[in-house]
Amino acid sequence: MTSDEARDGVALTNLDQPLFDGAGATKRDLVDYLDAVSDRIIPVLRDRALSVMRVRPGQEPFMQKNLPKYAPAWVETVSAWAEASRRQVTYALCNDRRTLLWFANQRAVEYHPALFAGDQPTHMVLDLDPPGNGDAFDLAVRAAFLVRQALEDAGLAGAVKTSGAKGVHVFVPVAAGTAMDDLAAATRALAARAERIDPALATTAFIREDRAGKVFIDSTRAGGATVVAAYSPRVRPGTPVSFPVPWPDLDRVAPGDFTLHTAAGLLKDADPWAEAMPAPQRLPADLIEEGHTIPIARVQAMHEGKRRARARRAEE
Repeated sequence: MTSDEARDGVALTNLDQPLFDGAGATKRDLVDYLDAVSDRIIPVLRDRALSVMRVRPGQEPFMQKNLPKYAPAWVETVSAWAEASRRQVTYALCNDRRTLLWFANQRAVEYHPALFAGDQPTHMVLDLDPPGNGDAFDLAVRAAFLVRQALEDAGLAGAVKTSGAKGVHVFVPVAAGTAMDDLAAATRALAARAERIDPALATTAFIREDRAGKVFIDSTRAGGATVVAAYSPRVRPGTPVSFPVPWPDLDRVAPGDFTLHTAAGLLKDADPWAEAMPAPQRLPADLIEEGHTIPIARVQAMHEGKRRARARRAEE
């Protein structure tokens, strides 16, 4: 069925179609939710190169970085070099309600903004990725408290949210002028310090087979990486939402508490992500210095992978 309407000059189509298999929601549910939280999600997207996860009927979900040529002329853009694909990409900037509605009509479910505005990094981010067992989220929460302890020991503070999947994200706003390589170094050091608090629970091992069932503290989000935005839905069964949680409540919630159907009502008129976010902070010199002594995880993993491949070939 097609149920057309327009909001803010944006034509909305096929609103009664299922969003995706297992979503338990329609395209209208997506549009209505994003419209309801537009004044909360737009501030975390504004002026940031945006990648989105779209789901077309009958197709697998796909990540869209380049803005399609058929996008309206009023969608603001920014051109940036994408290191992963080694090309210049024209990203959208979701700076207003009609752009958000246009993306919703394009069946963009997930919103992944860059971690810098312009050429300035704005946040240190630790992504806590638990092993895939029944206690996954509980383990991620326990690891998040390790990160919080490491932050407090360094004189820093951060805000926390569910990832919308099984993990947890910790965001630490950094002062303007923070150099990208110093931010990356400090992130590595903070992850290492959190790991040292409880090495039986958490690990910074980038190679999956080396994690031994522990929570991976991912320190690689600095630079050109993205992290799903607060308030963004996820392409997961039941359409959960990445949702801010006060630190004292983190061990009392579950990812399924926040969905496309429930999240807007839980917010009421509040913006808990903005309210929980500390003021931008200068990174301690000792944290940066320690981080510069820690190898870059992806590079180290690449060399280790090659070494292990050579060892396997030698044994054959």
